[in-house]
Amino acid sequence: QVQLVESGGGLVQAGGSLRLSCAASGRTSSTYAMAWFRQAPGKERDFVAGITWSSGVTSYANSVKGRFTISRDNAKNTVYLQMNSLKPEDTAVYYCASTPGFWGTDVRSYAYWGQGTQVTVSS
Repeated sequence: QVQLVESGGGLVQAGGSLRLSCAASGRTSSTYAMAWFRQAPGKERDFVAGITWSSGVTSYANSVKGRFTISRDNAKNTVYLQMNSLKPEDTAVYYCASTPGFWGTDVRSYAYWGQGTQVTVSS
């Protein structure tokens, strides 16, 4: 089992920045990749960004490319999401997820999930 705890959400004005953190504990040695997803009210949970744990290969949704950066600190078992130039349409609950194997943009690829952190961007 892997436990994930997100932090760093909040309220920010359009154009502002936030950094989300996700601390992993438990059987983290089995982690192959971690990712951030987000879910706005009434919408599906969508992939935002992902990173492989050992090599640091990253992937981003087109909607956040150039604005968001995912990174990880292996020593701290923590993954980060730096969000810049935030827009009102970025408002959502952001979830951290991890997978011991195949990774991608599908929520079904991920075995473990955090509880989510709210990000609200005002216009």
